[in-house]
Amino acid sequence: MRARVNIRMSGLGGQGVVTSAHVLATAASKAGFHAISNPFFGAEKRMAPAESYVRIGPERIYDRGELVYPDIVMIFHPQVITLGKCYTMPFYSGIRKGGLIIINSDEEIPLSQDNLDFLASQDVPIFYIPATTIAVEVAGTELATNMGMLGALMGTTQLVNMDSMDLALQDRFGKKYVASGGTATLDEAIKKKFAKKGQLLQKNMDTIKSAYERGVAWAEKMKAPVLA
Repeated sequence: MRARVNIRMSGLGGQGVVTSAHVLATAASKAGFHAISNPFFGAEKRMAPAESYVRIGPERIYDRGELVYPDIVMIFHPQVITLGKCYTMPFYSGIRKGGLIIINSDEEIPLSQDNLDFLASQDVPIFYIPATTIAVEVAGTELATNMGMLGALMGTTQLVNMDSMDLALQDRFGKKYVASGGTATLDEAIKKKFAKKGQLLQKNMDTIKSAYERGVAWAEKMKAPVLA
């Protein structure tokens, strides 16, 4: 990695947006990069807007706070766009030229022509991934949607590899990681879905791999992995 990559994750409360950012930053650290994540949200309640930011690079990172100019924007729920449930409007605000948008949706969202024209002018493609559908089919719960989104990111960009992600998941769910507030509640809800930690880790990885494969196929269709 020759330059820092900035990622903004926008979703709704209960989707694991904060968890995704932490897991991704941990995986990047396991892969030998410097990484930092931080959340941004108001009231901790289900379906309320939630954002998280991840910064990954080859050198130590000092800045925190809101990520104004992302290279990658990840949309965890269509309502972030269709109902404007987002702290950053429009949803692609600040996207850098040559960036990438990943949207969790079973079908393309009808964006305005102005939005499409702007994204085209910035050479920013959109990858639609049915992350929630994959989560339900593979893990048996929509609570694994965030794992599907991470897999999509990994497949399209190759930012981190499977070994690093596996280690990050073990740190998050296989050990006594102490979360807080709504994130802790969500972690416990996820763990209760599975009888054993090993099963939880395997289902998460299976969901990631399924989405990863779709991301790789899309990147190959685009001729090269985005931001590789």
